[in-house]
Amino acid sequence: MSASTLLREVFGFDAFRPGQEEIVAAVAAGRNTLAIMPTGGGKSLCFQLPALCRDGVTVVISPLIALMRDQVRALRATGVSAGALTSGNTEDETDAVWQALEAGDLKLLYMAPERLASGGAERMLRRIGVSLIAVDEAHCVSQWGHDFRPDYLRIGALRRALDVPLAAFTATADAETRAEIVEKLFDGTPPETFLRGFDRPNIHLAFQAKDRPRQQILTFAEARRGLSGIVYCGTRAKTETLAQALREEGHPAVAYHGGMQPDDRRQVEHRFATEDGLIVVATVAFGMGVDKPDIRWVAHADLPKSIEAYYQEIGRAGRDGAAAETLTLFGAEDIRLRRSQIDEGLAPPERRMADHGRLNALLGLTEALSCRRQTLLQYFGEEAQPCGHCDLCDTPPETFNGTTPVRMALSAILRTGSSYGSGHLIDILLGIQTDKVAARGHHDLPTFGVGKDYDRRQWQAIFRQMMGHDLIRPDPERRGGLFMTDAARPILKGEAQITLRRDTIRTAKSDRAPARSLIAEEHAPLLSALKAKRRALAEAQGGPAYIVFNDRTLIEMAETRPQTLDEMARIGGVGAKKLAQYGTAFIEVITGATPPEQHPARRKLAGRREGAALDRLTDAQTRLARGEDGTGKYLSCTTSTLRHIAERKPSDLSELERIPGMSPLKTERFGEAFLDALSET
Repeated sequence: MSASTLLREVFGFDAFRPGQEEIVAAVAAGRNTLAIMPTGGGKSLCFQLPALCRDGVTVVISPLIALMRDQVRALRATGVSAGALTSGNTEDETDAVWQALEAGDLKLLYMAPERLASGGAERMLRRIGVSLIAVDEAHCVSQWGHDFRPDYLRIGALRRALDVPLAAFTATADAETRAEIVEKLFDGTPPETFLRGFDRPNIHLAFQAKDRPRQQILTFAEARRGLSGIVYCGTRAKTETLAQALREEGHPAVAYHGGMQPDDRRQVEHRFATEDGLIVVATVAFGMGVDKPDIRWVAHADLPKSIEAYYQEIGRAGRDGAAAETLTLFGAEDIRLRRSQIDEGLAPPERRMADHGRLNALLGLTEALSCRRQTLLQYFGEEAQPCGHCDLCDTPPETFNGTTPVRMALSAILRTGSSYGSGHLIDILLGIQTDKVAARGHHDLPTFGVGKDYDRRQWQAIFRQMMGHDLIRPDPERRGGLFMTDAARPILKGEAQITLRRDTIRTAKSDRAPARSLIAEEHAPLLSALKAKRRALAEAQGGPAYIVFNDRTLIEMAETRPQTLDEMARIGGVGAKKLAQYGTAFIEVITGATPPEQHPARRKLAGRREGAALDRLTDAQTRLARGEDGTGKYLSCTTSTLRHIAERKPSDLSELERIPGMSPLKTERFGEAFLDALSET
């Protein structure tokens, strides 16, 4: 069966998303493949579909148990035989996977990279007939990228040992990371590479400088009440306090971090997967393994560690392609913390230098003067036009020539021996006679009081932007005292100028309408009823709601209101198994009536031209069952035979007679009428 047919019949999609078809073709043909695709761009389908096209078992190396369990559950819901061997399995689950492997029924086997350390792993994979290795989150093989997992380094050796093609997938890989993936997984021989872009146009990007950050998060969440969201925090303690603050405001919110007991973490993961509108306040330990497609917003209460981490984390929103929103808060303290984490780490100097570069890219995004999406995509090597869908496109910032105040600040840093933080330096620039200023004689400096044209908040914004432009950095050897970088010297010498934004600190308010309305008002009641039915079905099965249908599928149902199983089959995301399992229940919600029962063979053709042909063949047979005059001996074909005729479309009587179940007598009785029915297709 072709990939496009499987796409329709198994997964319920009429067409590939942009970039998918070429990747599927390469992987299905057995060519070594590296695909960089945006989160939500359909990476999983690019190895799941080829697995169904190919003989043997496809083994999928994936980093998190929750991610594997979600994908296995979703595949089984579409009728695909898949299983996972993980430390989270029950004994019965593991036995069921082994039985399916021994019977030759399993098409996809998910494994964590750590399992490859087992001496018997390679022997087991040889024995079960692995024909393809798929590597999800392939950036984990690179020490230059985020989320490095040393066990990923064994995958290249496994590929060589099994002598099978390998397909690697990731959403975030800059040039250095891509080079290391090629070296470690493909022995330096470039695979067929697909760079399908990093843009997620459905996600609105926004940043705000911190000003009462807890209230900023609470305000953002309030404007999106009832929508599923994630808030990322820099510390475990902060996840607890912020989750409590959200609950006090009436939001269903829970904390999640690595210090929690495993059972407590699993409970949070289960609730987030099954409950609508839950907010999880988490460290970055949460989310990578969550395949929930209808997360409507992601907020960062603290600055992420790099632009790759930022992109990965916001990418957990809007995986269904519907509108989603982000908000990232940042401040000078965030920048100092991230710098010190790099400087005080144990990484070699070249790695620390690369990490500073990655942080610089993120700081450039925070302090951007024009379209954020352009800045973000430029980091990944893409050119783009202004998106019209970020905070800076919504409200272009007011800028000014910041050369003079920046030179004042740099002078103050140099004249105080690069030993003080921004608070003391601002006191000097404002001419404030504190005990600390007096004790060190800094009131006698030429820079004392030269900055009175700006107030303290404006100076704080100037220093923050200077850090964002990498003009100054905190020195861990001097208790965070700020020092000037080489990039600042041309400005200090008057050889270059710099443009800054006016004080970007905003009061905690929502100045943009949230992406709450995913559907027109007249369809909203039906969408609510469809979600209630979905929730009831999911609870009965003990799984997450989106395994039944995701929000995008329900929205299309509410807007188009299918009345029959044929119309339901044309809804995106409704494959053959889901149509058989859920189609009638959702039509009952839409129409208030139960649709006519269909023969299983007819239901398999629902939504296809062959289905309409089968109906005409059935009508013709009914009309001629006792001959033209209605007095002949009763004669009929089975529904299975009629289905074969509808699918094969014989062009003449001799071809028709060769269809299983036909005979010369049946061909004589029905032949011309059947051919006429087929010609109407």
